[in-house]
Amino acid sequence: MFPAEILDRLGADELRAHFRNAVIGREMVVLEQTGSTNDAILQGATANSKEGLVLFAERQTAGRGQRGRRWESAAGKGLWFSILLRPRIDIASSPRLTAWAAEAISGAIQQEFSISPTIKLPNDVQIEGRKVAGVLVEMRAQEKATHLAIVGIGVNVNQSCADFPRELQSRAISLAMALDRQVDRQKFAIALLRNLDQTYRAQFARDS
Repeated sequence: MFPAEILDRLGADELRAHFRNAVIGREMVVLEQTGSTNDAILQGATANSKEGLVLFAERQTAGRGQRGRRWESAAGKGLWFSILLRPRIDIASSPRLTAWAAEAISGAIQQEFSISPTIKLPNDVQIEGRKVAGVLVEMRAQEKATHLAIVGIGVNVNQSCADFPRELQSRAISLAMALDRQVDRQKFAIALLRNLDQTYRAQFARDS
């Protein structure tokens, strides 16, 4: 249906140039490979870490979703990233962040591709009843600083059906499969991050 090879690479400098005045995206890192982008941020975060760091990985070897489920992260085919945030909310209110991220992903897909995704609570974004994206929020209490929140996001962008394990092929979809064409990952990453930043500031301005 479309070429299987990696057609584009994410560039941290090019991405960062679009977010100089943003909260989300003020710092950008792109790794070739990591176990989990959430874990990569958590391992390096300190009480002094500022919110807004976005860490992408071209490939995750231990990506995970809700309840420890494995998230399939085909190299160079999707957007696998985590955002470091410091919203002034209780840890018990973390579902607010999950809902915000899922809505922002859905909105960006609709704006960019005129596709109308649906949200399957609590954390999945679907197209035609098949999962195209997921969210994993992890919060950590900080004694002398605002609580740390890591928002992990995975979006299936350029996979073909064969890129998914057989057991997921009837339940997973990519943007390329829905559109029957390849998607510019860098361009969509910019659109998605812009929507995440704008909606985060609008919804959490009194909290952040």
